[in-house]
Amino acid sequence: MCHVIVTCRSMLWTLLSIVVAFAELVAFMSADWLIGKAKTRGAEPAGTDSEPYYLGILCMRTPGMQQVPRDTLCGTYAKSFGDIASGFWQATAIFLALGIFILCVVALVSVFTMCVQSIMKKSIFNVCGLLQGIAGLFLLLGLILYPAGWGCQKAIDCGRHASPYKPGDCSLGWAFYTATGGTVLTFICAVFSAQAEIATSSDKVQEEIEEGKNLICLL
Repeated sequence: MCHVIVTCRSMLWTLLSIVVAFAELVAFMSADWLIGKAKTRGAEPAGTDSEPYYLGILCMRTPGMQQVPRDTLCGTYAKSFGDIASGFWQATAIFLALGIFILCVVALVSVFTMCVQSIMKKSIFNVCGLLQGIAGLFLLLGLILYPAGWGCQKAIDCGRHASPYKPGDCSLGWAFYTATGGTVLTFICAVFSAQAEIATSSDKVQEEIEEGKNLICLL
């Protein structure tokens, strides 16, 4: 018989797991990683700052694109994996994609932890916590490698004097900070999964199961 077990700690862990997965995915697909000024290529002197320039790992956006349809407002400049601006960004894309995939799987599984607390005699919270720790390592590696790609031509177009680990005239956008914050929360979720496991396997829960209750809600 399936017992639905709901505790504050398990619900908080589930919500955090979903939020982290969504935040990392949105950040990864955004163009707001680097913000700078595109170099004018017209009659103005070379190197003159022009319109704002938003450059992501896969996407880029400029005000000149505001006239195009909404669904192409943020253009994906990389039509294939080899088109990504830097080899370091290619590695970043791989690590972030792996981390986000694992987080999305954990977020999906976390929804069912109210009914299923173990799989193959192992706590599903502990398994998910381990996966979140692995995902956090992938995300961390991606974020460490990302600044090494600031010496690529697209980053230099974004802002003069850009070089590896030095953004030059560019500034970091919200997507980078969201990905960084999401990585920190991923490790927090990995640790907090142990608390969710403790809450759902407490003596109070076992007592209510023995009393024949199918829906168990604890603060």
